[in-house]
Amino acid sequence: MAKISNTVNIENRRAKFDFQFLDTYTAGIVLKGTEIKSIREGKAGLADSYCFFRNEELFVRNLHIGEYQNASFYKHDPLRERKLLLSRQELNKLLKKVKDQGLTIVPVKLFIGEAGYAKLNIALAKGKKEFDKRDDIKKKDIEREMSRKF
Repeated sequence: MAKISNTVNIENRRAKFDFQFLDTYTAGIVLKGTEIKSIREGKAGLADSYCFFRNEELFVRNLHIGEYQNASFYKHDPLRERKLLLSRQELNKLLKKVKDQGLTIVPVKLFIGEAGYAKLNIALAKGKKEFDKRDDIKKKDIEREMSRKF
């Protein structure tokens, strides 16, 4: 089987600023035919997307996958809810932490895996307070200044 080049790498940069990541997982996504073609073209966005549980299954909402331009009569809804594929142990662990500790699950990165399937990196995250965000900005500024000096 020929390997497909992994050129698709869509990140949610805002999530790093708004959340502190505690644990990360790689999940598969249940997609329809034209959705994977749109992802391979890079027509996807993770802004404002989040994960939630329904009937002990994990779904992602507001993951925007643009319509495939060459599709004839069958076109998908760009913002539909998509099921995420994880093992039962991982799902139970995430469900327990979300319910007990009030954490959230945030999509971080969308990419094409080795076998050509779309994968989504998700993170168990805790929301940052305003002063945490200011500390991060201060650290980035200091690192930038240090790199300019040398």
